[in-house]
Amino acid sequence: MTESKTSFHKAIDELAEGIQDLSRRSLQEFSDLDPASIQALGEVWPSIAPERKRTLLEGIQSLAEQDTLVSFDALARSLLTDTDPEVRMRAIRLLDESDDTKLIPPLIKILTDDADASARAEAASALGKYVELGELEEIPDDARRQVEDALLEKANGEDQLLVRRNALESLGFSSRPEVATLIESAYRRENPDWQASALFAMGRSFDERWEEPVLSRMLDENPLIRLAAVEAAGELRLASARTMLFKVLEDEDEDEITSAAIWSLSQVGGEDARVYIENLLDLAEEEEDIDFLEEALDNIEFTDELSRFDLLSIDPDEDE
Repeated sequence: MTESKTSFHKAIDELAEGIQDLSRRSLQEFSDLDPASIQALGEVWPSIAPERKRTLLEGIQSLAEQDTLVSFDALARSLLTDTDPEVRMRAIRLLDESDDTKLIPPLIKILTDDADASARAEAASALGKYVELGELEEIPDDARRQVEDALLEKANGEDQLLVRRNALESLGFSSRPEVATLIESAYRRENPDWQASALFAMGRSFDERWEEPVLSRMLDENPLIRLAAVEAAGELRLASARTMLFKVLEDEDEDEITSAAIWSLSQVGGEDARVYIENLLDLAEEEEDIDFLEEALDNIEFTDELSRFDLLSIDPDEDE
């Protein structure tokens, strides 16, 4: 038995014993698993306490967010059919960075057939990246349409609210005409949850037709709607939202919305936005706040570079 396999089996033993928290080193052993290691884990997996499994996946998720050199795709794929819906949900989340089209069928199966609504909702969210990849022509058209059809069926169906809302949000990337109609219909519902999801989908559409509804809800009394509108303004890069974003930052009490407004300013760009965020950075004391504001300034630089490129790419004879 090689040293790496020995280490992995030790990590399995540590997981199964459930006596102590899993160390970072043990969590790393679950990265890049080969078929033999997946099989070895599968043999003991049924005997591991459910809470211990969830602790493992929680630790792995945290590690994956901190360390770009690890990959838990193989482990996550093997757990998509686990008997515990919480495990299935966490497995889907672990695959968030993967754009492998082979994941489309199992994700659609969870979306359509899983007995647990939370797992169906998670699959609905995960499928959104394939709609976006389809719009960017990075996956085959038939794969994109397969995903869109499944999401449209859910969004228009009778499933639980969160599943349908997540399906709508994932469809926001799609340019299919029926999606715009669906977004409009959701926005006009009286339910604020639907309105927020519609605004979220608008932000993903890259379509400035939604400028008016987004701007009109940025100061809404409902924080869920405010958050969705503020995020959408940034995603759509609405220059017309800049003044409103400053007002949000002056008046807002919710930290999540304040952070969203700062990031949206970085997406809209402009010298006044840069100065504002630089002033916030000068006042920041917490390391986490400093890192976020520095990232926002980097994003403004990227946004403004794009704007300059767009101006330079305009054909001077185009309007002649």
